[in-house]
Amino acid sequence: MEAQEQRKLLSTLCHGSIFFSSTFVSVIIPLVILSVTNDSVVKQNAKEAVNFHINLYIYGLIGLILIFSFIGILIGFPLLIILGLVSLIMPIIAIVQVIGEPEKPYRYPLIFRLV
Repeated sequence: MEAQEQRKLLSTLCHGSIFFSSTFVSVIIPLVILSVTNDSVVKQNAKEAVNFHINLYIYGLIGLILIFSFIGILIGFPLLIILGLVSLIMPIIAIVQVIGEPEKPYRYPLIFRLV
């Protein structure tokens, strides 16, 4: 397989892993790719995907905690709905970007980069 095609495939797999499962299993795919690849662009895409997953888990936990507070019902439910939409739309945008520009890693907006 040509290097460009392999880069597209692995980067797409990193960002698309969120569609395989909403549990912690989906974060394992980019972590494995991060540890086995030597391609710097794929590594950056894998790190970005891991950071996106971690951010979704943190925001989801905050939304669940807010649901159990009195005023949080007004904030918690909309936050979880928005989070669900973001977890569907943003990876699709990332996949389109890494297929269209495989030499450039995709960066999710408005996330904390912990990895």
